[in-house]
Amino acid sequence: MQYKNIIRILGLLVGLLSVTMLPPALISLIYRDGGGLPFILAFLWCICTGFLAWYPHRFEKTDLKAREGFLIVVLFWLVLASFSAIPLMLLEEPNLSTADAFFESFSGLTTTGATILNHIDDLPHAVLWYRQQLQWLGGMGIIVLAVAVLPMLGIGGMQLYRAETPGPVKDSKMTPRIADTAKHLWYIYLGLTIACALAYWLAGMSGFDAICHAFSTIAIGGFSTHDASMGYFNSPTINLVCVTFLLIAGVNFALHYAAVQSRSVRSYFFDPEFKVFIGIQIVLTVICFTVLLATGTYQDVDQALDQALFQSVSISTTAGFATTSFADWPTLLPMLLIFSSFIGGCAGSTGGGMKVVRVVLLYLQGLRELNKLVHPRAIFSIKLGRKVLPDRIVEAVWGFFSAYAAVFVICMLLLLAAGMDDITAFTAVAACINNLGPGLGEVAANFSSINDMSKWVLIMAMLFGRLEIFTLLVLFTPAFWRS
Repeated sequence: MQYKNIIRILGLLVGLLSVTMLPPALISLIYRDGGGLPFILAFLWCICTGFLAWYPHRFEKTDLKAREGFLIVVLFWLVLASFSAIPLMLLEEPNLSTADAFFESFSGLTTTGATILNHIDDLPHAVLWYRQQLQWLGGMGIIVLAVAVLPMLGIGGMQLYRAETPGPVKDSKMTPRIADTAKHLWYIYLGLTIACALAYWLAGMSGFDAICHAFSTIAIGGFSTHDASMGYFNSPTINLVCVTFLLIAGVNFALHYAAVQSRSVRSYFFDPEFKVFIGIQIVLTVICFTVLLATGTYQDVDQALDQALFQSVSISTTAGFATTSFADWPTLLPMLLIFSSFIGGCAGSTGGGMKVVRVVLLYLQGLRELNKLVHPRAIFSIKLGRKVLPDRIVEAVWGFFSAYAAVFVICMLLLLAAGMDDITAFTAVAACINNLGPGLGEVAANFSSINDMSKWVLIMAMLFGRLEIFTLLVLFTPAFWRS
């Protein structure tokens, strides 16, 4: 294991992270509402620590193997999310405990969107910006950015890319070189963020709110600058802008790249995962709209459609924005939406959950098993669109699903042991492992009322969800550490 090389890379990344502490400090100067000093101190701490880690090992530039790639990705999220908690711990208002600061920083960087903060509207602009910025940086994975802009890392970027990129098929690249792939991903990501911010601003948001919400929308994060989230604006136009960009961000970014390169949207309509993803959104919206009208929750048809569309897309894509408390909706809707977050967005998107393509493959595999019962001697293949998939991919999906279920059950049992009720425990784990944010019960509004043990368990759930289970689980196998 190339420990010196890994320390060198982490030092560079911590140094890069230090630069992200400066924009909140600048925001504090612009609005003159305090809160800037903790970010200056955190910048100094991060850049000094990064330098001390990098300098002694600056000449250790050898290619990483697959094992080092997995380790550096896990350490990347652990180390950078931990350093991201420093300015939050230094804040005088709000005065956060260590567990609270780590929970908020991990939730931001993993784009979970669960928060322990109350009275968000009263926070300094520097803190508001920083929370949104964390989600934006975590949305596509800062490692992809680091591989694109730091060629001096001297590593085989594909190992990092395969460990970081979500979805069961990871060896396909949009461009021949990994650095080019990462750059194209970020060009699209940045372009969508700018377009989203402009759309929010034109729809009536202030410039500050527009940029901040664009950060968390394209990252499918869910943090807001207001306690009422999107409900603060009470605007169907803003809701529609949010839904539009959540759907765009929930689609595989490789499809966006193909559309830009070909200057045609045909690639979307030929992609089976995209069609299922849109179908899920339509079905959820119709169910919510029908139930809301039938139960008289909203008397106005336009309002019912607006709320049904917004909450369906927000929860199912794992963003977690809110215009109302969906936990108070009638009958099956709250649990239906929570369960929809298990599917999440498409592979290669900024959404969480198990990913649409995995659910599709699980369904197709189930059909194949049923057909085998009827025709035991027949040979059935699984096709995704027109492409026949090897059994190895299907086996990997089943392996992922079983590991996902096991991690979910263990985290839930730990929360129950910590004294949490069953509905809160189930939905809290679902909200964190799916990188969703809001749950039901005690965690419907925020996570401030849960105890510290529960917060640390949920931080691990966030990491498992962000790293898609196996990237983290592989570190616990003895074979991984054998030379």
